[in-house]
Amino acid sequence: MKNNPNYFYYMTINEAQDQIIEEFSAFDDWMDKYQLLIDLGNELPPLDEKYKTAQNLIEGCQSRVWLQADEVDGKIIFQADSDALIVKGIISLLVSILSGHTAEEILENDLYFIDKIGLREHLSPTRSNGLLAMVKQMRLYALAYKTRKGK
Repeated sequence: MKNNPNYFYYMTINEAQDQIIEEFSAFDDWMDKYQLLIDLGNELPPLDEKYKTAQNLIEGCQSRVWLQADEVDGKIIFQADSDALIVKGIISLLVSILSGHTAEEILENDLYFIDKIGLREHLSPTRSNGLLAMVKQMRLYALAYKTRKGK
């Protein structure tokens, strides 16, 4: 991801997804794609220990995944971490696509990159469930911020 966690901040969600699809399409072998996921996870900035709380743990993941969401100037900024390398890469993808966008944008966009790069079909059932849990939690944060703004 161009070694910059803010690389996608200036793109729409769909432009970011298209960029990821392009990066993954450079590899035919899924071992290479797993390595890319691991590399992306390693590029994810470390999550401050104060956010590694039970409240920030995503339920439904076999590995431990922490997700912190903050609203800054009307945009949701996600930070995350995991204790599993591939899972950390997956949450890194989600953070890079969704972070820096409004709640409405997050709720209205379909995350088509998951199927386009073949991620869901190449994950174990438990990791696939974890991926869905991560997406669900990010959308719940967006919904909470949208609801709060509406009051």
